[in-house]
Formats: sequence, structure tokens, C-alpha cells
Amino acid sequence: MRVGVAGCTGRVGSLIVKEVLSGDWEGLELAGGTVLSESEITDNFFMTTNAEELFTRADTVIDFTSPGAVPTHTELAAKHGTILVVGTSGLSESDEALVKQAAQKTPIVYAANMSVGVNLLIALVEQAAQRLDESWDAEILDLHHKYKVDAPSGTSYALAKAVQKGRGKAFDNSDLTLAREGHTGPRKTGTIGFSVQRGGDVTAENSTIFFGMGERLEITHKASDRGIFARGALHAALWAKDRPAGLYSMKDVLGL
Repeated sequence: MRVGVAGCTGRVGSLIVKEVLSGDWEGLELAGGTVLSESEITDNFFMTTNAEELFTRADTVIDFTSPGAVPTHTELAAKHGTILVVGTSGLSESDEALVKQAAQKTPIVYAANMSVGVNLLIALVEQAAQRLDESWDAEILDLHHKYKVDAPSGTSYALAKAVQKGRGKAFDNSDLTLAREGHTGPRKTGTIGFSVQRGGDVTAENSTIFFGMGERLEITHKASDRGIFARGALHAALWAKDRPAGLYSMKDVLGL
């Protein structure tokens, strides 16, 4: 299976390249990657500034770049029937609509977080929310390094969706309290609060806390190695091989 890496010199892209070249992934070979400018191109492996060149060479393309690349990458995946694994955080509703549209023609795995542990966290949060009524106040804690550009993170929103799904509700932004300042008054039942911290070289820490009367339940995942996202993405790519066109999540990949 030929793996293409969008943004192959990026923070996660370079780790995916390293994993594929390590030889630890039987059946995977590196098709190449895209870069933003020709000055980044080296002779180490195939690199291009033209995304379509990569999509024609690869069986699957893994994308951890930016929401701005979604229109191009989804269009090319649908056009060439290339499996697409999207781990980009911070996608808008319109971006997600493009992902769903392209998934009608090719397999796409899309997740706000490709970590195996984080996706188990999301599943556990949904289960907890199913068993705890709304008298248990839900708060989401989001810690990342100082270079992360979106807040709250895509994983935080995924955790909020898990809480609402567990409560039998559709996702509703009006239930989210993204910030608190001044005289806020008492907390409204059923809302989900967010706390966002950015600093240093923290890879990632994601928690959902359920506050009851006289007790508190905390479910936490801590990442110390960004390589977990690369390995999760490659696991997803292998799983998607020979699957029919459709939109899949890491819950599908992991059988959660």
C-alpha cells in the first residue's frame, strides 16, 4: 500500500514519514509527500508542491495539514479514488460537509484525534454520560503546547459531542460554555464547560470531568509522544484498505 503524506515536513507529517520508512509497518511503502514551497524539496524521497501529483501516486493520503487544504484534498481523493485519512483539527461545518461529500466516492477516515487512547477516552466519556444524568455537571479540560493555533481543540469538541450523545441529545453549540468571565450567575443544568490551557511543549492532555454532589469522576488521557498520532493514522490507513466508499471514524477503525 503506497502512502502519501500531505505536509510531509510538518510536525506530524514528518513523523508519519519516519514511521513508514522505519520498516515496522508491513505492507506500507512511502509514495511521497507534499510541501508548501520548492525550497523544502529534498532528494530523500518524492516531494511536490502539486497535491494532484501525490494523489495519483498514492493508494492513500494522510492529511494533518490545515483546514484550508480540505477543499483541494477531498476533491482530489474523490477524483482519483484515493483513500483519505484526515487528522486535521479545527474543521468547520462546511469543511466537514466536503469530507462527507467526497466520502460518497472513496473511503475516508476522519477523526479530530487519531490517537488510539484518545478515541477510547471519547468512547468512555459517552458511556459515562449515558449513566450519569444532567445533575452531573460536565467540564472539559484542554491542554496543548503553545504553538497550537485553534482553541478549544477538535478533541475537546469531540468530547463535548460524546457527552451530548451519551445524554441522548444532538450536538448543540448553545449548550457549550467556551469561556467564563465576570458575574456569570449560577451554572445552567446540562451545559458543558471548557477550560483551555496553552503553554510550553505539552503534547496534549484531554480530560472530561463529571461533577456530582459529594463526588467527582475524571477521565483523562495524557500524550507524551506526538508519534501516537502518526501511528494511529497509519493504523487507520491499513484498516481502510479495500473498504467501500464511506465516511469512517476511529471508532470504526478500533471497533468501539
